[in-house]
Amino acid sequence: MELHLQQRLAERREQSLYRHRRELGSAQGARIQLNGHTVLQFCSNDYLGHAGHPKLIEAMQAAAKDFGVGGGASHLICGHSSLHHELEQRLAEFTGRERALLFSTGYMANLGLIAGLMQRGDHLLEDRLNHASLLDGGLLSGAKMQRFQHSDTADLERRLKKLPHTGQRLIAVDAVYSMDGDLAPLAEMADLARGHNAWLMADDAHGFGVLGERGAGTAEMLGLDTRQLPVLMATLGKALGSFGAFIAGSATLIESLIQFARPYIYTTAMPPAVAAATLASLDLLHSEGWRRQRLAEHIGFFRAEAKRLGLPLMASQTAIQPLMVNDDALALALSRELEARGVLVSAIRPPTVPLGTARLRITLSAAHSREDIEQLLTTLESACWDVAPQLLEFHS
Repeated sequence: MELHLQQRLAERREQSLYRHRRELGSAQGARIQLNGHTVLQFCSNDYLGHAGHPKLIEAMQAAAKDFGVGGGASHLICGHSSLHHELEQRLAEFTGRERALLFSTGYMANLGLIAGLMQRGDHLLEDRLNHASLLDGGLLSGAKMQRFQHSDTADLERRLKKLPHTGQRLIAVDAVYSMDGDLAPLAEMADLARGHNAWLMADDAHGFGVLGERGAGTAEMLGLDTRQLPVLMATLGKALGSFGAFIAGSATLIESLIQFARPYIYTTAMPPAVAAATLASLDLLHSEGWRRQRLAEHIGFFRAEAKRLGLPLMASQTAIQPLMVNDDALALALSRELEARGVLVSAIRPPTVPLGTARLRITLSAAHSREDIEQLLTTLESACWDVAPQLLEFHS
């Protein structure tokens, strides 16, 4: 076994797919301490700059004094605190759903949702670029899973028409795709779901807190009601700067998950102090809405300047701005060159993205200043000319 594992690791290194951890020595922010050095970072999902906000820190500290550090047990034993309960009620109200249910991670939420709802004989349709947690949930469920072409409603419709009349039907997609930054055509998918007796589920991890007039997410931005999108999942560790995830929907849906979602049943509840910090973050969505506006301005400025420079960005209007490199080794080399110049941007390679689509995943935050983004653009241009001039030449 040891020799086999060593061989697998060697193969990954040879393929430029080996991954390394970096040691963070500071709170999240525009500038962080990484491996003993200060870098300007553009790879965090802390889209609004909430992760290090004093209000969240104060709320967490105060709650820890009353509730301690650990959750103690699962929600169904003795771990469901009043803070958890309040947060679930706030999330349900904020998203316009009857109830919400907390999970410790987004991965667990998606596994619990799909494996808890779907069984053998049921039919699950997933986008080919769905997050791994959605795909893994489908595999664990035992349902018949099909993967349709990315955001291709015609392909989805063809598959729905061919389904047998037996079993339940669920369409599961990312609302905002984490590696491409594009949005799923949820309105069209909702029409297809209604016409083919299926439920539509959306993972809004990268839209919740950022999109919509109040920051309630992609559904709010698109004007979708609960009948069109009956199952909503979102995470709390990205735009909200906290930790955990939730599923929101009807009372029947949530009660079913409490009974059948194994990751919920058999996991210790998140620390109550984390729930308190998330409640403070929800307050900030209302009181500091300027953060969403600043982020939108950053996105527009970055895309306009990147186009002027000839940088090969994908067509994303969200905080996720992928720069296509395609070659794995080249993406890694460009990321390392940027880090050597004081700018941290992660290289994303297979299996996270399809073969031949390696990229730099640039993420913008309200915590950045205009000067930070100008520095990113200048450094990107010079690093590309030195390491990957073909990226600029091809688009010049």
